[in-house]
Amino acid sequence: MADIKSLKQISDTIWEIPISYKEGMRVPARIYGTEKLIQEMDDAVYDQVTNVATLPGITKYALCMPDGHFGYGFPIGGVAAMDVENGGVISPGGIGFDINCGMRLVVTNLTYDEIKPYVKKVVDRLYERVPAGVGSTGFVKISRNEFRKVVEKGARWCVENGYGWEEDLELIEEQGCIAGADAAKISEKAIDRGFNQIGTLGSGNHYLEIQVAKKKDIFDPELAAKMGITQPDQVVVMFHCGSRGFGHQVATDYLQVFLKVMESKYGIKILDRELACAPFDSPEGQAYFSAMKCGLNMSFANRQVILHRIREVFSEIFGRSAEDLGMHVVYDVAHNTAKLERHVVDGKKRSLLVHRKGATRAFAPGMMGVPDKYQHIGQPVIIGGSMETGSYLLLGVPSGAQSFFSTAHGSGRTMSRTKARKTFRGEKLQKEMQTRGIYVRSTSLSGLAEEAGGAYKDVDEVIEAAELAGISKRVVRFTPIGNIKG
Repeated sequence: MADIKSLKQISDTIWEIPISYKEGMRVPARIYGTEKLIQEMDDAVYDQVTNVATLPGITKYALCMPDGHFGYGFPIGGVAAMDVENGGVISPGGIGFDINCGMRLVVTNLTYDEIKPYVKKVVDRLYERVPAGVGSTGFVKISRNEFRKVVEKGARWCVENGYGWEEDLELIEEQGCIAGADAAKISEKAIDRGFNQIGTLGSGNHYLEIQVAKKKDIFDPELAAKMGITQPDQVVVMFHCGSRGFGHQVATDYLQVFLKVMESKYGIKILDRELACAPFDSPEGQAYFSAMKCGLNMSFANRQVILHRIREVFSEIFGRSAEDLGMHVVYDVAHNTAKLERHVVDGKKRSLLVHRKGATRAFAPGMMGVPDKYQHIGQPVIIGGSMETGSYLLLGVPSGAQSFFSTAHGSGRTMSRTKARKTFRGEKLQKEMQTRGIYVRSTSLSGLAEEAGGAYKDVDEVIEAAELAGISKRVVRFTPIGNIKG
């Protein structure tokens, strides 16, 4: 565990590591968290975030959110803004293998009392309709060539092909399609791994959950209502998944490219091979940026098709259309990305490539990129906890400028998957959760054990730290009643 005496305390929730900590640091590193979270943070986070601080073009600080833990290259929860006009780099390790792993939240007009008799039926039907687990394939059967169109058009392709509503697109980050995706920049192997996986959850910490907004957990009823949470015990659906094997292959392909050219062609030396990078404006950097955008779009499409299946299931079981059930998207937000954004740094607007690895964009009211519906309240932020605890709906705030308008993405692991499997038994966990009113289906009992609540930080503490630090504002906490785990 970290020795907080070596950190400079900036506030109750911000801790700084000076550039003198490690040779080559270009900027200080800052970690968000209460003293308790900081004390429990694994030591690898400190090593990784300070390694990030050595990358060319990094601006202001290397950051880590309150849910931070050990990752590949960057810590999960890592944020770094690179000045693209002054040698800034792009690094797959700062984005993650599961490109645009993200969250989508959908409301219904059902209450807990109305869904309670049907929870098992709904979860079982969703388990059949939304494939989960390693290697799972989806029901959307398309050719490899058509898949190339999907990764360039994202969720727009889905809506055009009958998998969703036009209004959905307005409530997805980048309107469900980030511009500049180029399928010519992705490998045949990546296409082979992705073309049959649209509409699937995958494995690990990915899930689909039925949740309830209890009256006591609606912290700001006025703001909640503007996002569709209008009554106590309202039922919502939240799901978390990404770009599956496709995104993983894109990252793998370009890590190999960057390792070959980074030092020999561009003279970039790094402390950790997992931080392999290239200048953003180089041919290799631009090729990866275009390929990475294909990963973003595949993930938007994946979540769009999953939503289509969710609407089908609810409509079948409740005998009403999805429109009549009020199944509208609140928002869809990514948390493994790198995006070009304009930010004010030391009084000047600069064009920065903001890497968010296991961190969520949290734009403030009035910012470009916030949907028209939310311009006056800010961008919704969806943060999932462990399957045993709860999840949150928050909003971006003006004081989020300090973190390049970034916040946490989850509760954050405290235990490795191997240790969790040795500590918890999936079968026992499943039964215990059912006695607490949470019906769970999983493709693997050992996988279920890996996701036990005890393997994660307390999500309430993480959210409190993010709010106290001024990087997001909590609005609603949701309690799980049904869960599908990959």
